[in-house]
Amino acid sequence: MRVLAIGAHPDDIEIACSGTLAKCVKRGDTVIVCHVSSGDLGHVEIPPEELRVIRANEAKRAGALGGISEVIWGGMNDLDIYSDNREARDKIVDVIQYAQPDFIITHNPDDYMPDHTAVAKLVFDASFAATLPNKKTKYNKAAKLVPIFYMDTLAGVNFVPTEYVDITEEIDKKIEMLECHESQLVWMREHDGIDFADMVRTCSRYRGYQCGAEYAEGF
Repeated sequence: MRVLAIGAHPDDIEIACSGTLAKCVKRGDTVIVCHVSSGDLGHVEIPPEELRVIRANEAKRAGALGGISEVIWGGMNDLDIYSDNREARDKIVDVIQYAQPDFIITHNPDDYMPDHTAVAKLVFDASFAATLPNKKTKYNKAAKLVPIFYMDTLAGVNFVPTEYVDITEEIDKKIEMLECHESQLVWMREHDGIDFADMVRTCSRYRGYQCGAEYAEGF
C-alpha cells in the first residue's frame, strides 16, 4: 500500500495521525507525508525566514524517526493557503500524482483554523483533478481515485470518529515524533505552561476509551 498524509503545518501529522502512519510503516507500506505550509509564522520570536528552515528539519527528523519514506513540502506558507485557488489546488494535484497513494489522510473540513480547512478542501478537490489523464500537470501521471480519511481535530473539537485505529503499541513513537518539533513544544512548555505532548497523549487515551483500546486515533 502507498499512503499519503497531507497536513497544513509541519507538526499536524504528528499530532493527529502519526500513530496510524507508524502502524502502516510496520506492515510495510510506503508512507509519504506532505506539510502544505512551511509553518513560517508559527513562533512569536523566531523570524519566518529562520523558522521555515527549522521546521523543515524538525519535520524530516520526525519522519525519519517514524520510518516515513519521504517528507515533502507543498510549496506554501502560513496563511497563504486558499481553497478557491487554482494554483494551490494544482500544487496538491502534483503532490498526489507524485505520491500515487492508495488512500489519503488529511484535515477534517470542520477544523478550528483556516489553513486546516483550506487544506481539507484543496485535498478533496485535487484528489479528483489528479485522476484526469488529459489534465496537464508537472508529472502527467494520473492518480487513482482513492478514499480520503479525515483525521482528528485538536482535542477532538467538533469531531466524531467513525473509524478508529488502535495505536497502543505506537503511542510512544507518536510522542517521540511529536517531540521532534522543538520550536513548538519547547515554547509552549516554557512560555505558556502547556505540556502539549501530554495533551496529545491524553487525547489518544480518550479515543482509546471510545473504541476499547488503550490508545487510539480517530478518523
